Amino acid sequence: MSKTKSLRMKIGIVCYPTYGGSGVVATELGKALADRGHQVHFITYSQPHRLDFFSENIVYHEVTMKSYPLFESSPYEILLASKMVDVVRHEKLEILHVHYAIPHASAAFMAREILKSHGIYIPVVTTLHGTDITLVGKDPSFAPVVTFCIHQSDGVTAVSEDLKKETYSTFDIQKDIEVIPNFIDLARFKKQPKEHFRKAICPQGEVLLVHTSNFRKVKRVEDVLAIFDKVRHTIPAKLLLVGDGPERPKIESICRDIHACDDIRFLGKLDAVEEVLSVADVFLMPSEKESFGLAALEAMACEVPVISTNVGGLPELNIQGVTGFLSPVGAVDEMAQNTLRLLDKDQLPQFRKNALAQAKKFDAKVITPAYEEYYRQILEKCHSFVK
Repeated sequence: MSKTKSLRMKIGIVCYPTYGGSGVVATELGKALADRGHQVHFITYSQPHRLDFFSENIVYHEVTMKSYPLFESSPYEILLASKMVDVVRHEKLEILHVHYAIPHASAAFMAREILKSHGIYIPVVTTLHGTDITLVGKDPSFAPVVTFCIHQSDGVTAVSEDLKKETYSTFDIQKDIEVIPNFIDLARFKKQPKEHFRKAICPQGEVLLVHTSNFRKVKRVEDVLAIFDKVRHTIPAKLLLVGDGPERPKIESICRDIHACDDIRFLGKLDAVEEVLSVADVFLMPSEKESFGLAALEAMACEVPVISTNVGGLPELNIQGVTGFLSPVGAVDEMAQNTLRLLDKDQLPQFRKNALAQAKKFDAKVITPAYEEYYRQILEKCHSFVK
């Protein structure tokens, strides 16, 4: 991967502005591109939550949500396409990078076709993040649109080799898919001196386990509790749960059932999750499916080894016996035993070092140039095609 700055580009980024992985990665990519001198235009329905600062190279364009008596819900895909057309025309964008297939890639296709009538061809790069393929894309109601949008994109990337393989196995795709993994800002995600926080959580020197997610069923947070319950009956332990979502009431109920409420804290959605990770001993990710595992990468960057399942892209990130341990989905006993292995005082320091070393391979400074090079290739291909 070239680490030299490419010529400055005007790039449109379309993403979900929420706490989900695709929105986080898209926002961080835009910030990294802006730092390298490119002009980045975010197009979405609200400001991404990590876009909370001023940069001369970043512009945010809000898609105004409108409702009409004829529609039961706001026609977001149409409004988004119209906004893309407006921004491309007036800001002279050179390329659109859309994250998540539906509705962003389909809206981008519509915008590109409209722009053709104005004598403009805007190349579209679509990044597949996971559930747009593994969940939404498999729904018969959406599959034809997902397939069409992938084929119509000028370039397609996936965040892991596993997701690339699953895309090919799920859809009749003939198009090349480039794997560019998720990344992390190591200037932000790093171990910080927060011992006062740890002492407040673990006053008796207990070990500290952490889990962060959006509390959906696929994250199997109930397995986090089961693992923790087994660990705390062997050694004194505390658990921090970061995030929120539909499964939280169920998880709170389980905490009461196993009489663990005094040892578990729900921290909700945190922007400064790196401060929590800085005091953790082990990160738990027993997910049923993870196309990459960005939350695990954030933990590793803070020198926290990972206990995870062996599904999706996780084996590409969490190296068995090196940065942590991998287990089959639902193997709670094995994951609890592996957690105790990590917590061995003689082994934990080396696992911490290994986790950080692995995280450095996914530094934004390493991955961002790969996107720049990919944009360049797509632009050259499209310019030749248009000519």
